Amino acid sequence: MRPGISSLAAVYLFAAFAAPPVAAQTNANADICAAGDDGAFSASQRIAACNALIKAAKRAPKELADALVNRGAANWYVDKMKQAFADLDRAIALDPKNAKAFRERSNAYRSVGDLDRALIDANEAARLDPKDAKALDNRGNVFNENGQYDRAIEDYNEALRLDPTFSMAFRDRGAAYYFKKDYERAIKDCDEAIKLDPRSDRAFSNRGAAYKKLGRNAQAIADESEAIKLDPTVPEYFDNRGLSHAENGEFDRAIIDYDEAIRIDPQAKFLTNRGDSYQAKGELDRAVADYDRALKLNPGFDKAYNNRGAAFRKKGDLDRAIADYEEALRVNPRLDAAAENLAAVRQERDRRNLISERTRPTFACGRGNSAVEKAICSDPDLTRLDRQIDDAYKAALSRLDRRGVARLQKEQRSFIAKRDKSFGDPDYQLKRELEARLSALRAKTGGN
Repeated sequence: MRPGISSLAAVYLFAAFAAPPVAAQTNANADICAAGDDGAFSASQRIAACNALIKAAKRAPKELADALVNRGAANWYVDKMKQAFADLDRAIALDPKNAKAFRERSNAYRSVGDLDRALIDANEAARLDPKDAKALDNRGNVFNENGQYDRAIEDYNEALRLDPTFSMAFRDRGAAYYFKKDYERAIKDCDEAIKLDPRSDRAFSNRGAAYKKLGRNAQAIADESEAIKLDPTVPEYFDNRGLSHAENGEFDRAIIDYDEAIRIDPQAKFLTNRGDSYQAKGELDRAVADYDRALKLNPGFDKAYNNRGAAFRKKGDLDRAIADYEEALRVNPRLDAAAENLAAVRQERDRRNLISERTRPTFACGRGNSAVEKAICSDPDLTRLDRQIDDAYKAALSRLDRRGVARLQKEQRSFIAKRDKSFGDPDYQLKRELEARLSALRAKTGGN
């Protein structure tokens, strides 16, 4: 154990090495400005310290560039992308050999989806400082987001060779294995990331996602809960746990998590997921309301159209279901689920229309009907006989030559005329006469 120092001696030591007030303040600002995202200082504190350094370093280009890089990184962290790019561009102009400036600007380009420029800067950062594990991890992230998982893993491997204690590189390599659907290796890398940094909420969240893919929902929920405990401000963590609860059929618990995700940040995907749970519970109106809100936030969200279509289908509104499935496919022509649903609901509507048509007489029912037609419209049995007579009549016509067709047509007209004239007479039994006509027509085709 290191020997202790008396309090008096300590006072003398501090007095002997005390820095002048201005120099002490400068050193403190330098430490705060250079702090990382996971450090003890907030982004606003880091930016304020960097501001002081930038003001003091106007005539020292390298020191000014370093302060600009750190301020740019802090601005990126709080999503002030315009300021971040301005600082990083200026830093690179002052010091074109500043590897960290290229690394941080690459990260910023990746965040805004400009992967081509991100890769250019990542390559330059790695060239300027090939022993910077963070630069290689960052380039791996660019490859990862571009779907080049094997290339990403190569960079993560090199980053870990340079720094075997780099927890973020383990976490990021685990993400690459996850996207390659190698979930076991993804879990192993997340295990190592958590061992090195037990407070890495993202590592717990990523491991939970891999567990979920393997059907190990209990472990997924445990990791998602730990991620929430470590950082309860991230809405995706609540959404992920909600999906796990929904997978277990625990829709009420899922809805509680979705509620919290939506409270933190009302995103279309969170609303759609909550709508799915309401739909699973049979609360279709609440489901449709969530899908409506989701589509208001993101009119191009194909999943919300597809799932709202499913809700309308369950409500029996096939036309609106079809409209939603068609819109989902317009937004994303490769959405197989919407294509399958659209085909199925169109068939369902056709069957329904056919059934509906078969339950109506061969004529339109309305105010202008004759007395016998009104009787047929009001009685399901008479309606059925009228439809069956029409089917038998058409079947008989299809088997006759021209003269036979003419004779049968004349016979049918006579039957209808007699039916209309006789209806209402005390001795006329409409159902009996219809049954007799049906039997006569079926006899012409050998039918029953």
